[in-house]
Amino acid sequence: MFGDLMGMMGKLKETQQKVEATKKRLDSVLIDEQSSDEKLKVTITANRKIKSISIDESLLNDTEELEDYLILTLNKAIERATNVHETEVAAVAKEGMPNIPGLDMFK
Repeated sequence: MFGDLMGMMGKLKETQQKVEATKKRLDSVLIDEQSSDEKLKVTITANRKIKSISIDESLLNDTEELEDYLILTLNKAIERATNVHETEVAAVAKEGMPNIPGLDMFK
């Protein structure tokens, strides 16, 4: 019984290390998003850190319009990055979880 428990604890520790490695790798996974008219372009990592923002000069004359563009485009990029992040981390975590009936956390 204790051997099984020790083995399970070792597997959980290994899984935790894999999850951390995956999170670190996601710093280099870039998500590009742009407004529909391509006047604003953003790049963020799958860990949701902004890497670059490119703004067309025509948006610099209207602060409200620029703010709207930033909000819409950044929110789309963050949503995409969050989906990539959650999918990657869940896949690694599920791979290392012991098969315990009734404990399907990562469906």
